Amino acid sequence: MAVELDKPVADFQVQATSEQAVSLCALKGQQVVIYFYPKDSTPGCTTQGQGFRDHHDDFKASNTVVFGVSRDSLKSHENFKAKQAFPFELISDKDESLCQLFDVIKLKKLYGKEYLGVDRSTFLIDKNGVLRKEWRGVKVPGHVVAVLEAAQALNKA
Repeated sequence: MAVELDKPVADFQVQATSEQAVSLCALKGQQVVIYFYPKDSTPGCTTQGQGFRDHHDDFKASNTVVFGVSRDSLKSHENFKAKQAFPFELISDKDESLCQLFDVIKLKKLYGKEYLGVDRSTFLIDKNGVLRKEWRGVKVPGHVVAVLEAAQALNKA
């Protein structure tokens, strides 16, 4: 079942960079930003990740932990994270379980050919595990600041 606004997000357990196992229940008490992106080391995904990197301290100050998610392997994630000096973990969702939970696999077109790909999306979960905000079909410019402002407002609420 896919996530819904203002409803608790089902607990999940996934593998992330730095050999971390990530579960939503272990993050209770902190806000969580999960952003889905199509592919490591591509221009838009790199720019988006750099935005989250550059605002990492601001997210931290608002009691918010950030995770990037794509279907790339952990090895690819480790390289991408190291090259870009990301201070947050990247989750490998090769089996698409997280993609299905957040309903981010969409039919896309490239050069007239249709394929199933990750729709660039971001989700803000409150400290009790409830989905409070979602951004779908994200355009990278200005997006990270919008997410940060929402996280800061939620933290003050």
